[in-house]
Amino acid sequence: MLKRHARAACTALAAAGLLLAGTSGATADSAPPAPAPASAATTLRTADAPPELLAAMQRDLGLTPTQAKARLAHEAEAGATAARLRDRLGAAFAGAWVDGADASTLTVATTRAADTAAIRATGARAQLVTRALADLDRARAALDRAAGPTTPVRYVDPRSNTLVVEETEAGAAAALLAATGTDAALVTVVRTAEAPRPLHDLRGGDAYYMNGSGRCSVGFPVTKGTTHGFATAGHCGRAGTTTTGFNRVAQGTFQASVFPGNDMAWVAANAQWTSTPYVKGSGGANVQVTGSVLQPVGASVCRSGSTTGWHCGTIQQHNTSVTYPEGTISGVTRTTVCAEPGDSGGSYISGSQAQGVTSGGSGNCSSGGTTFFQPLNPILSAYGLTLKVSGSDPGPGPGPGEPEPGGTWKAGTVYAAGATVTHGGATYRCVQGHQAQTGWEPPNVPALWQRV
Repeated sequence: MLKRHARAACTALAAAGLLLAGTSGATADSAPPAPAPASAATTLRTADAPPELLAAMQRDLGLTPTQAKARLAHEAEAGATAARLRDRLGAAFAGAWVDGADASTLTVATTRAADTAAIRATGARAQLVTRALADLDRARAALDRAAGPTTPVRYVDPRSNTLVVEETEAGAAAALLAATGTDAALVTVVRTAEAPRPLHDLRGGDAYYMNGSGRCSVGFPVTKGTTHGFATAGHCGRAGTTTTGFNRVAQGTFQASVFPGNDMAWVAANAQWTSTPYVKGSGGANVQVTGSVLQPVGASVCRSGSTTGWHCGTIQQHNTSVTYPEGTISGVTRTTVCAEPGDSGGSYISGSQAQGVTSGGSGNCSSGGTTFFQPLNPILSAYGLTLKVSGSDPGPGPGPGEPEPGGTWKAGTVYAAGATVTHGGATYRCVQGHQAQTGWEPPNVPALWQRV
């Protein structure tokens, strides 16, 4: 359905172009039409996906080469469309997800029947439901405050429009609902045999060692001013914990760490280490990182870790809560990617977009499992870090003698969905959370910014 929408949009743009061409001939000095803003797939550089990433997607998701390439492009467009609809629907928004081998079908749910026509007009499927996403999230937050090890995972499932609670013992979920006064009609209970645990034991995915003993994995290389380092999981170390690299050479020190609550940390490296815009892919090949736009439910995602290497799966839910033996963490993303101890802290990447760092999970890479990642953008924002990315097109910029557009937008800032900025005399609202970079000025990237 997204492909049909793309054709319709191109037809409309072509018709508009013909109209402009017909009227512009009236005056010889008319300015040429402004270039069309970049598509979401262009902004996120899905066409530049390396062969190693595509090969892993084919292996783990059962795709053909054509489907793997198409999927990345469709996911980028779906994420932008869903974000704009979430902004438009407001309190009625009830979630969005992609389906199909190549992710060509986007579904957006709403509690308001009047919204369905607007959803379909974008090329997405509309689903009318009874519960808004915000209402289910509030119910989940109430459960988080009382959950224990026997109800280790809670998340909102937009497909079923329910709050899912996993229990390891019969009756545990019912007891949690009773203790919090939560309406059982909101909840789907899932019995699970395994409880998640942190995956204990400067390229993303490479190993590092804490205080010379335990091992975790580098998440994403970053900088803070002139200091190089990397983002990783908070449960891997506390502020002051020293690290050595995969080669056992002195590497750096944890500067800050949060766990539980969240699972985030960053390590400042010494002068012997330099941050690179890469994640370790299949066979040790470098996978480029070009940004940090979080992808939608159903999108493909790949993980790099020092124990099990490179594996792919799909995003199941965002904003999930997990109770480990050490305590509860919230705001993590649930995935079908496998992982094992020692993969903790490692990189999750979708196409070339950094997603987050490995927190924990259950199962293994022999029989399969479920894993959770701490989204990266909150780490960058909390600690004032800049993600190391490969070079991007800075765009045309101002012409000779023209002033800089000015405004409050600033490269390096982490913007959450709903944030507003000014640029070139106009106001824009962020529709997909990301860390801004040169070339991603609001007028250039409608996948990320909506003019208001």
